Parts: sequence; C-alpha cells; structure tokens
Amino acid sequence: MAGSVAVTGVRPMTVGVVAAAAAAVLLGGVDLLVHRLPDRVTGPAVLVVLGALLLDGAVTGQWPAVLRAVLAGAVAAGGAAALWLAVPRGLGLGDAKLLGLLGPVLGWRGWDVLLAGVFLGLLVGALLSLGLLATRRAGWRTAVPFGPPLLIGAALALAAAGPP
Repeated sequence: MAGSVAVTGVRPMTVGVVAAAAAAVLLGGVDLLVHRLPDRVTGPAVLVVLGALLLDGAVTGQWPAVLRAVLAGAVAAGGAAALWLAVPRGLGLGDAKLLGLLGPVLGWRGWDVLLAGVFLGLLVGALLSLGLLATRRAGWRTAVPFGPPLLIGAALALAAAGPP
C-alpha cells in the first residue's frame, strides 16, 4: 500500500494501483508454478483499475490521463495479442491479457512509462532466459513464463517515474 501511495499520491487511482499490485503477486506466482495467468484474477483487476481511472478523472479532472491510460491498455494488449497470433509459441495470450492490466496503469503515468515498462519486462525476460541457458536449467525450446518479467518491468518503470 505504501509503495502504491508513493507512486500515485493519495487519490482514487491509488486503489487501481493497489488492485494491480495485489493481482500481480498472485499472477506472478501462478505463472511461475503452472505457466498460466488466470482470467479470474486478471479480469476483475482490470475492472478495478478502469473504475479507479474513471473516478480519478472525475475527482481530479485529468481526463487526458484517463484517455491515455485506456488507449495504452488497448495498444499494449492489442500489440501482444497480434504477436500471439503471429507466433503462438512465443508470447502467450495470458501475457496479452496481463498487458491489458498493466497498460492502463503504466499509460496513466505516460507513454514513456508504458514503453519503459514493456522494454524493461522484455529485458528482464531476456536476461532470465540467458541465465537459465547459461546454467543449463533450460534449453532453447524450454517454455519460460513471461508474466513475472513483465510485472517486474512494470514495477521498475512505475518506481522510476515517481509520484505524478
């Protein structure tokens, strides 16, 4: 909670960031264990984030940030879904849905934060994969869960952005 307040300040969007963070803990653990990102967690978290965004816009009048956040979620999820369609064995559909949750939170802070979060997630995922290859704990065709690196990248980008 304190980390969410540090990222958002005290405002309605804090509830959305807390919901996303709580979902992230559960989603990251499940993805590590069974390589799944359950819709039962992602879907409600997205709804809470979108509700918090709307309330935040109504209270603060920062509707451009709300619009940017919704567009960022659509762009992040849509881009990942397109990648999943092109290469189904690469990024999973659950990862695309996860980006539908992370996109609005990151995009609310700015397009640069969204890009940084996705880039950092890709970087963490690549470094993790290289580490697994180097230690022979995985091969080139081993499926590696990508949700946790995306979550780490998002957290790092939000922390680096600081309060609004």
